Amino acid sequence: MIKKEHLDPTEKNRIIEMAWEDKTPFEAIKFQFGLKEQEVIALMRLELKRSSFNLWRKRVNSGVSSKHLKKRTEDMTKFKSASQKAISMNKIAKR
Repeated sequence: MIKKEHLDPTEKNRIIEMAWEDKTPFEAIKFQFGLKEQEVIALMRLELKRSSFNLWRKRVNSGVSSKHLKKRTEDMTKFKSASQKAISMNKIAKR
């Protein structure tokens, strides 16, 4: 399991990107990087400007976001964004 102290800048940026996307659940981040929801929140708090963090938390908590698998509708089955390249277990595929 990777802890946030041991993440390189590329991994941190990817986690922040995944956390910012509404369709990517916290469970996907945990699967790929081993960080629990609270650890992702702590990372976001450290890495983002306060105003950006507050906007993100408000959106995640408002119910608009589908960051939790339990809150998703049945038709929302994927958690890979359209702009995301193929990633398998934290390894970015060659382009």
